[in-house]
Amino acid sequence: MRTYMWKKLEIALLLALAATLLWGAASLHRQETLSRKMIRLHVIANSDSDADQALKLQVRDAVLARATELLTQSADMTDAWSRLDTSLPDLERAASAACGGAYPVRAELAETEFPLKEYDGFALPAGRYPALRMIIGAGAGRNWWCVVYPPLCTTACTDMERVAIDAGLDGNDVKLIREEEGYILRFRAVELWQRLRQCLGK
Repeated sequence: MRTYMWKKLEIALLLALAATLLWGAASLHRQETLSRKMIRLHVIANSDSDADQALKLQVRDAVLARATELLTQSADMTDAWSRLDTSLPDLERAASAACGGAYPVRAELAETEFPLKEYDGFALPAGRYPALRMIIGAGAGRNWWCVVYPPLCTTACTDMERVAIDAGLDGNDVKLIREEEGYILRFRAVELWQRLRQCLGK
């Protein structure tokens, strides 16, 4: 009888794990779809000193302001990426000026791994995203992450849905990032699935 009970428990646990993994796989697909519609901003400080962390925020503000100017008229994600690529030297100059020339700043566009991140009014799942990366000096300090296209980090919460849809996101994308679908559970399932893929070498 005890053996039978253990088998039932094992089967229930296996079914629960399978359901979680299936949900994670579906959520991962949604994350990958979402990642093809946005460009993240990744600002990396020179170090973790108070002064360098303060400079990081100054660079963030300058880059967000300049990038918003550049991307206001972007037709779509491809156009936004092209405009940023062409403007990397300009963004470097703006960032360098923001930190008073204390450090060199390198701007680059690259696929970058991001953790699960919650912002004011929305959240984004962990995963790889196209990113504008601003690396200050040695780039050994704590990071700052947000979204440069669509400009969700400089948009009021009341306007976020309109801005996101205008940039190519659909209603389901907005529901996902606006925390309307049990997003934490979904995003944790994404992380579980990604870890499993890494363990399996996929």
